[in-house]
Amino acid sequence: METWRILAAGLMAVPGLIGVLLVMAKARERTGRASSVAVTGLVGVTALLVAGVLTLVALPPVAAWVLAGSVTVIVSVLAMAS
Repeated sequence: METWRILAAGLMAVPGLIGVLLVMAKARERTGRASSVAVTGLVGVTALLVAGVLTLVALPPVAAWVLAGSVTVIVSVLAMAS
């Protein structure tokens, strides 16, 4: 496995996990129910896991870096907005 794939997946995973936690907190604020928070977390972690596996295995370099960069930018905006 190439080094750039591991680096791109790592750079996507760290802000991605923070983003999942931010979205789970927002779901808790809005609904107040633990079940909706759990479903939100499960969907977020699953999407992040699928994106990470695709980055590690299948995506071409440009797509992998665009995905990693977009996750980082989206989480940064979410963190500043909350």
